Formats: sequence, C-alpha cells, structure tokens
Amino acid sequence: MQRRILGLAAVLITTAGAAGCGSSDSGSSGSSTSGGGKTVTVKVGVIPIVDVAPLYLGQKKGFFGSRGIKLEMVGAQGGAAIIPGVVSGQFQFGFSNTTSLMIAQVKGVPVKSVANGAASNGKVGADVTGVAVKKDSSIKSAKDLAGHTVAVNTLQNIGDTTVRESVRQAGGDPSKVKFVEIPFDQMPAALDGGRVDAAWMGEPAMTIAKGQGARVVASPFAETDPKLTVATYFTSAQVEKQNPDLVKKFAEAMTESLQYASDHPDEARAILATYTKISGDVGKKLTLPNWPADVDMASLEKLASLGEKDGLFGDKKPDLDALFS
Repeated sequence: MQRRILGLAAVLITTAGAAGCGSSDSGSSGSSTSGGGKTVTVKVGVIPIVDVAPLYLGQKKGFFGSRGIKLEMVGAQGGAAIIPGVVSGQFQFGFSNTTSLMIAQVKGVPVKSVANGAASNGKVGADVTGVAVKKDSSIKSAKDLAGHTVAVNTLQNIGDTTVRESVRQAGGDPSKVKFVEIPFDQMPAALDGGRVDAAWMGEPAMTIAKGQGARVVASPFAETDPKLTVATYFTSAQVEKQNPDLVKKFAEAMTESLQYASDHPDEARAILATYTKISGDVGKKLTLPNWPADVDMASLEKLASLGEKDGLFGDKKPDLDALFS
C-alpha cells in the first residue's frame, strides 16, 4: 500500500511538472492523424498478458494503420508503472485494470478511459482468473480461504477485492484472508513450493499451475459479476484535450480490434507468441477473457462499491461517469 501511495504521489508531481513546462507532446511523432494522411507513431504502455491480444491483433490486421496510427507497444510490469507513464507523456495510451484507474482518479491523477480492454468470461471455474490451490490442499471452496494465505499480484487492488467478495458470497469471513504480493509469473512455483496456501492467477500462470496439479476453488471476477469489466485502455487529460482526433481514431481502431478478436479466438491465441513467452502447448490450453466493445457500467459500480468497502479510495468516491463514459 505504501508503494502505491508513493507511486501516485510521484504521478501527481510529474503531472504538475509537465503542466508547468507545457512541453509534453500528445503524439510521439509530433504530427496529427488528421493532417493530410500523415501517420503518427503512438506509444502504448501494456502488460504482456493474454488480455491485450486484441491490440496486437488489430495492429496486424491494419485497423490502426488504416486510421493513420502506427503503434509502438512498450512493456511494463503493471498499471503502477503505466499510469504515470501515460500522465507524464511517456506513452500516449495505456492498459490498466479498472480498480487502478479508480484509485488514480480519486488521488487527482488526470486519466480518462477511452476504449474497453477485457472482461470476465463469466464462467465460474473457468474464468480468465481464478484462485488455485495444490491438489492435496484442505481448501475446497472460497469459504475455506479464510485463515489462509493467498497470493495476489498487487495488494489493495482488483485481485484481493474480488477474492474477498468470493469468500463473502461463499459464507466465509473475508477479513481473515491474508494476502501477500507475488508477481503472476512466480505464483505457480510459490504455490507448488508451499510458500502460499492459494494463489489468485491470470493466464498463462493458471494453465502452468494446473499442469502442476493445481485446482481452482474460486473465480473472483465471474463471482463478483459475470460481465465484470476488468481493464480498459486510457489516456491522459492532456492528450484528450490536445489531440481529440487521435483519441477518437485510437478508440475506433481498438473497438474494431476487440470485435475481431472476439470473432477470431484462434487468431487471438496465435498472436500471443509474438509478444509473450507463452509456448504453443500452453497457448492452446489457456483461458481467454471476453473482449466486449463496451464497458459494463453496472459491473464497475459493483467493483467501486467493493473498493469503498475495502478502503481503497479514502474519503472520496470514484466518478465512474467521468472516468469511463
């Protein structure tokens, strides 16, 4: 938690500095997509996970190029690095889970969601994320997680908030779950080695863990809301103001990419090998999220309510209409 507060403070300092000098460009090439057919190079901060497959697929299919946009994807470990990168002008757009964006907004960080990113597929027991335990674990359901240690990739964020909701719905005491922070790619080994009792994992970590004998006992996203909007693509208030045409075209291309990925899941799986270390065998087995064109505001209201219950936003409440619509 301290790390997140310090990170957000750094964002605010950087934002103030950028506003003071007034020299940040809204596009890395300094040109506009609306100017005589010119192509603008746009940097997008991403996490190399399954969820961003439509972005890479859309680039390959020419959905961005046809709108005068050349994408340059820049990898980051998580939203904690992507959000300040977008606000400072290092990236023009970024990918982040929706809870991180809500936390940023209530801290005064000027961000704006511009296109949907990924959603739960709604399948309990087979969602894009889940809580897994070792095959011989005494934990049989989400209720049993109370009193045990659960790994999440980031503390006080969408992972532990939705895990608590799964425990609550199953009749357990969510306050008795102990969360520890471990990167996704290290979770299968941590679980198999007994360092944690359970792990909330996304793909491909979940498929790797299953290959080691792990079994799923909870599907926090689907159990929180089967249509939960998990992540979106966002930009800074500065880019939105200075280059609305770029934002519009990026959003249009991203929406087309989401639709194409939804209609062609095999192509979405195949594109994973171009930006991740996922092997062919793992890629064929892993679970895909849903990629709807629009955010589900009802699910975000539920997520925000859970965040308030967990104290993620302090004394403020996120303005979902301003952030996501």
